[in-house]
Amino acid sequence: MLLNEKSRGEGSPLVLIHGLFGNLDNLGGLAKTLADHFCVYQIDLPNHGQSYHTKQVDYQAQSDAVVAWMDHHQLDKVTLVGHSMGGKVAMAIAQRFPERVTQLVVMDIAPIDYQVNRHDAVFTALKRTQDTPLTSRQQAQSIMDETIENPGVTQFLLKSLYKTDQGHYAWRFNIDNLYHGYRDIMGWQAFGQYSGPTLFVKGQQSEYILPEHRDAIIEQFPHSKAHMVAGTGHWLHAEKPAVVANVIERFLMPGER
Repeated sequence: MLLNEKSRGEGSPLVLIHGLFGNLDNLGGLAKTLADHFCVYQIDLPNHGQSYHTKQVDYQAQSDAVVAWMDHHQLDKVTLVGHSMGGKVAMAIAQRFPERVTQLVVMDIAPIDYQVNRHDAVFTALKRTQDTPLTSRQQAQSIMDETIENPGVTQFLLKSLYKTDQGHYAWRFNIDNLYHGYRDIMGWQAFGQYSGPTLFVKGQQSEYILPEHRDAIIEQFPHSKAHMVAGTGHWLHAEKPAVVANVIERFLMPGER
């Protein structure tokens, strides 16, 4: 089984990896910008989008899935750009297969084991939508609004709701697999060190990368740089897409680095 993907642009290969509950379209704006310089691949991770479902959600399994997809497309070496959970998948690939990664960009996630459950309300809301057949997007939104306070989060999740051939609505991501594997998703066990060029892009108002994470980042990615995007949270690429794209573009293009 291979991951679902789409591509655009020409040049050396660059792979964009979305975060938890996302899909390949989440980084579409970034793909459009980077396609001026690279052949950009957008992929759906396992249990997301139109990729296959599996109970194995740890970062060894997820990175194996991406590398198997790379092998199928004969991509010997790629640039990786990942957001949140996708950033951890990208870091795992870089640490496990450093010879396969030209350079690495990690958006608003650190190589650490997070002890805080940040998605309890989301899982509660999603599970409630499973209690009854969904006949409209409005019905799903109404159910989730009872639990999720941030309407932006609900709108993000609704991007993965689709109408089935039977006429009802269902989620493309696998709620049960992600729920039962959540500790693996929030966790982290370093696979080694990646010494290639690496950029960590942090949302200023986000708590996913903090000063106390600096030592872990430097230890695992000794040649890394950091850039903070003012006025953004965890969804920095959606909040300030042009700024984030420019920061990443400057880092990735050797003539401008």
